[in-house]
Amino acid sequence: MAESKRDYYEVLGVSRDADDATLKKAYRQVAKKYHPDMNPGDAEAEKKFKEASEAYAVLSDPEKRRQYDQFGHAAFEGGAGGAGGFGGFDFGGADFSDIFGDIFGDLFGGGSRRGRAGQGPMKGMNIRKSVRITFEEAVFGCEKEIEVILKDPCPKCSGTGAKPGTSPETCPKCGGKGQVVYTQQSFFGTVQNVQTCPDCHGTGKIIREKCPDCSGTGYVSNKKKIAVTIPPGIDNGQSVRIREKGEPGVNGGPRGDLLVEVNVSRHPIFQRQDMHIFSTVPISFAQAAIGADIRIKTVDGEVLYNVKPGTKTDTKVRLKGKGVPSLRNSQVRGDHYVTLVIQTPEHLSQEAKEALRRFDELTGNTLGTASESDSEPKSGKKKKGFMDKVKEAFDD
Repeated sequence: MAESKRDYYEVLGVSRDADDATLKKAYRQVAKKYHPDMNPGDAEAEKKFKEASEAYAVLSDPEKRRQYDQFGHAAFEGGAGGAGGFGGFDFGGADFSDIFGDIFGDLFGGGSRRGRAGQGPMKGMNIRKSVRITFEEAVFGCEKEIEVILKDPCPKCSGTGAKPGTSPETCPKCGGKGQVVYTQQSFFGTVQNVQTCPDCHGTGKIIREKCPDCSGTGYVSNKKKIAVTIPPGIDNGQSVRIREKGEPGVNGGPRGDLLVEVNVSRHPIFQRQDMHIFSTVPISFAQAAIGADIRIKTVDGEVLYNVKPGTKTDTKVRLKGKGVPSLRNSQVRGDHYVTLVIQTPEHLSQEAKEALRRFDELTGNTLGTASESDSEPKSGKKKKGFMDKVKEAFDD
């Protein structure tokens, strides 16, 4: 009896609506895990590798996938021996070249077929720097200046890297292509693996006599000051991109970019969450009880706010439009939320204490007899201790 086959989607670990990119990624992971070269002598691994390859061959082909979705494995039975295992399955319509270029590149330290594009113009690497700004500068934006070491074409050799009077030569190993092709045998036949030329490092040129100023690199480093415009509303950890202020491009490609990460210093009063600002403002008991006008600090300066009579502690106040501007539209701002906290006085004069006692008597006498029991006896006599009372009992 023929061995029943697993569902192809289950084999690759994807859903039935997976797109081509998801299928390719899933197959690449399974193929690398169970490839015979990674598991020599492991029959079970080889079986799973062939199973995954068969699944990908079907699901990566639109017509075969349509037939499989409609009829299942029966769509391919009765053909080229497909009903009994993997040996007779037709892989002719599947393109494994880019996938196995990647797999063999990982296994043997090379690149993939996509590496052939390396000879074309390529953008240079980005440079990363950081700058520290204040809370207010993050809210309203600012201008900063940073120092960056940039590479410029060597003026002595005009960027060729060769000693003046000489020229770079075509690399004999790769013939000026910058890449070498290695042929390897796989389960599916011959696979070409493309690697960067080890002699010219992908440039296609060999410099016999190097320029003394740039040591053959074609570039000299210079320290430069770059102006950075920090936009209003930027948050801690975000970056500002300055185009073409990074490393030089390769083969005539454009420069990379300068990425400036912004570090915002803490503020002693304000805290930020997205576009909103939060702070706490202390008020006195009198201000909370009978109401008063108070001044609240914001990033725009102080604003006058009227505390309503009977305000409780932890009351939240919203100051609309006093928050952080949006990065997309600086005319749109968040809000400033203020928490009013009633402060209890710690150092009161005798006169202030008496005034509070009179106030308490008028508003419910909450101090009551508790204050009297806690006070010292007014007779001036020394309060008797426990041993004194025991002694009196024996004397009687």
